Amino acid sequence: MAPTAPTVELGHGAAMPQLGLGTWPMDDAEAERVVAEAIGLGYRLVDTAENYQNERGVGLGLKASGVAREDLFVTTKFNKEWHGVDLAAEACERGLDRLGLDYLDLLLIHWPNPQHGKYIEAWEGLVGLLESGRVKAIGTSNFKPTHLDRIIEATGVIPDVNQIQLSPLTTRLEARAYHKERGIVTQSWSPIGGQGGEVRNEPKVLQLAEKYGKTPVQVVLRWHLDSGLTVVPKSSDPERLAQNLDVFDFELEPDDVMSLAALDQGEAAAADSDQFGH
Repeated sequence: MAPTAPTVELGHGAAMPQLGLGTWPMDDAEAERVVAEAIGLGYRLVDTAENYQNERGVGLGLKASGVAREDLFVTTKFNKEWHGVDLAAEACERGLDRLGLDYLDLLLIHWPNPQHGKYIEAWEGLVGLLESGRVKAIGTSNFKPTHLDRIIEATGVIPDVNQIQLSPLTTRLEARAYHKERGIVTQSWSPIGGQGGEVRNEPKVLQLAEKYGKTPVQVVLRWHLDSGLTVVPKSSDPERLAQNLDVFDFELEPDDVMSLAALDQGEAAAADSDQFGH
């Protein structure tokens, strides 16, 4: 039996795997192959987005895996053109259609786009979708505490998840403290530092990889888990896919968790969601 990640319970009751598959920047063909492969290896969470333009491929991969729908956790996200109460509902339907599914486990607002000024309405739309049962959990991506304050104040509904850029180079302590206080699960995107994989080449990471008998990437992924985070690493290589999931048989010592967090380059190293978004 392939290993699967333990789950964390979200605020509205859904059980989300602590580690899943990220799919950016795969195209449909690659996504179909990799999603089916990853599920075969034991992955149960698959993360996509309208903006990745691979939801159709992801859906075909889910189907090809042969694993029952209720055993899978599927996340997608929508762009700013759908920031509105009815628009968010339409974004959900379009996403479901592309994925070939009849419900979503988690739907996220991809970026707050504060200049656009409509993310509160988008959140109101998600609250309606949660109430209707069309989605099992709702959340945000790239929201700062100031953005989260506004949607919680407007609706009284706290997101299940906020997915943010996070790695030992961008530890986002302020956001994480805010999430923890309110019961929001933090999910890390770009968990090993992006396309260049900068974190994996850090001397400290290489040293710990040797200490624990694991790959540098496995050490970094374990850092996320030992820091109380959930994580969606992307790989399309079968060997790396298997390695990324094989991180539940060891833990980092607390001092090692702290030594990796000390690589933090500050908030300025992360994309600024007041300035950037789609």
